[in-house]
Amino acid sequence: MTEKQPNNPLHGIKLKDILTFLEEKYGWQELGERININCFKSNPTINSSLKFLRKEQWARTKVENLYLRSQK
Repeated sequence: MTEKQPNNPLHGIKLKDILTFLEEKYGWQELGERININCFKSNPTINSSLKFLRKEQWARTKVENLYLRSQK
């Protein structure tokens, strides 16, 4: 039972897909400059970043906002 969320632009998009898109578009270095979190600056990988972003909502919100801005 999935509910439709017409006002949620992130509905149906996985965090891994968001992170992969941002890494391909900006690279880890620029991503670390745009969003000041260590998982993008110190030995970054998709898996370690996902692990951190799933724990810390404030960081996930920043990543999601950058993704939305990058889509425009």
